[in-house]
Amino acid sequence: MTLSTGTQVKTYLNYINGKWVSASSNEIAPSVNPANKNEVVGYVQRSSKEDLDLAVEAAKKAQIQWRKLSGAARGEYLYKVANVLEQRLDDIAKTMTEEMGKTFPEAKGETARGIAILRYYAGEGMRKVGDVIPSTDSEALMFTTRVPLGVVGLITPWNFPVAIPIWKMAPALVYGNTVVIKPALETSVTAAKMVECFAEAGLPTGVLNFVTGSGSVIGQGIIDHPDISGISFTGSDQVGKQVAQGAVARGAKYQLEMGGKNPVFVADDADLEQAVDATISGGLRSTGQKCTATSRVIVQSGVYDEFKSKLLAKVREIKVGHGLHAESWMGPCASENQLETVLSYIEKGMAEGATLLHGGKRAEGEGLENGYFVEPTVFEDVYSNMIIAQEEIFGPVLALIKVDTIEQALEIANDVQYGLSASIFTQNIGNMLSFINEMDAGLVRINAESAGVELQAPFGGLKQSSSGSREQGQAAIEFFTAIKTVFVKA
Repeated sequence: MTLSTGTQVKTYLNYINGKWVSASSNEIAPSVNPANKNEVVGYVQRSSKEDLDLAVEAAKKAQIQWRKLSGAARGEYLYKVANVLEQRLDDIAKTMTEEMGKTFPEAKGETARGIAILRYYAGEGMRKVGDVIPSTDSEALMFTTRVPLGVVGLITPWNFPVAIPIWKMAPALVYGNTVVIKPALETSVTAAKMVECFAEAGLPTGVLNFVTGSGSVIGQGIIDHPDISGISFTGSDQVGKQVAQGAVARGAKYQLEMGGKNPVFVADDADLEQAVDATISGGLRSTGQKCTATSRVIVQSGVYDEFKSKLLAKVREIKVGHGLHAESWMGPCASENQLETVLSYIEKGMAEGATLLHGGKRAEGEGLENGYFVEPTVFEDVYSNMIIAQEEIFGPVLALIKVDTIEQALEIANDVQYGLSASIFTQNIGNMLSFINEMDAGLVRINAESAGVELQAPFGGLKQSSSGSREQGQAAIEFFTAIKTVFVKA
C-alpha cells in the first residue's frame, strides 16, 4: 500500500490496555485527502465488537486505581499530554488538513485549542468537588463530594478531530473516569496521532483506549455495552436519538450535541463591515462544517441591499483551494458524501424558488479537479418554510432573509427545531436584551459571529441541538461525575 510518490502509507492501530494492537477483523479502510481523492493519508482499522470488548475490559480494570489518584495527580498527566501535543502541533495540524480539508491555520488553531483545554482541565484537578451542608443534628457533619461514573464511551465527529475529543477526554479523565473513544472513521488518522500524545505522556495502562471502526459496529457497541456507564456523543440528531434510546434502555447516562441551524440578525443600526466579516467567517470558514456555523442571515430591510452588496463583494474574493496552500481561504468538503449532501441542498433551494446570488456548484480551476470543492454559495428570497432554512446543511451556504422588525427576526430565528447558537449585530441595547431574552439558543453572541465558544464557558444547545447537559468549562463536571452525599455522626 503505497502512494504514487512511493512513500509507505501507514496503517494506524487501536490503542488498548496501553498497547497499539491490530483489530481482530483484519479489515482496513483508507483515509482519503478530500483535496485530492487520489491521495491516501493513512489506513485505519474497521474493528469488531470483540475489539471494543477488550477496550472496555481494560478501561474497567484500570478505573479501580485511576479513581484512587488525587485530582491533582490526574491533572499532572494532562499537563504532560499538553506538552507533548504542543511539540507535535504542526504535524498533527498538517495531518488534520490533509485528512478533513480545513485550512492549515484553522487546523493549527484547533490543535492549539486542544492544548489549552488539556491545561485548563489539568487545573480542574485542584478545584473543589463538593459542599458542606448544615445538618439538623448538631453533632453530625454532612457534606457532598463527587465520584466518577466509571467507564465512559466517547463518540466524536470528523469536523473537529482534535478539539472535540479532547474537550470530552480531558474532563472525563481528570474527574476519575477511564475512557473508550471511537473517533469518526473519516478522521481517525488525526485522532490516532492525538492519542499517541497521551501514550507518550505515560498515561497509566488502560486509562485511555482508542478503537476505530464504523458507527454501526463500534458506535452501537458503545451504546449497548453494559460496562459503559456514560456516553458523550457529538454528531447528527438522527444518531444522537439512537444514542439516547439505547442509553435509557439500560440506564446509562448520556450527553448529546447534535447540531444547529444558526441565525445571525443584522439590525438597521449595525456596523455593516463588522457584520459582513463575521457572517462570512461564521458561515464559510471550515467550509461551513461547524455545528455553530452561520446558516441563516436575517437582515433588517433598511440595510438589506447595502449588506447584500458588501457581503457578495467579499464572498467573490474567497479563494477556494487545498488547505495547505497559503493562498487558500476555504478548503474542500470533508468527503465526497458531504459534497453531494451540500450540492443536493443547493438544488433543493433553487427548486423551492430561492434566488441564487453566488456559487451553487462544484468549484473549478487548477488543482481543484480531484477534490471535493464547492463554491461558497449565497441565496436570497429565502422563506422560513423552505428546506434550506430549516435543515442543517453543514456546508458553505448562506440564506438571506429580509425582515422589517426585530420581532419578525426573532420569530423566524426561532422557527426551527434547533437552538445551538445565534448572534445579533446592533448598537441598540433594547435589541440586544430582546435577543438575549427571547432567542432560543444555548449560545447567544452580540456583535460577534455565531461560531465558536471559549473553552472555559459551558457549551450546548436548546431544543433538538442538545440533550441539555453542557460541555466544556466547569459545567463538564455535571456530566462526568455523580454527587455523593455523606453524613458523619460523631
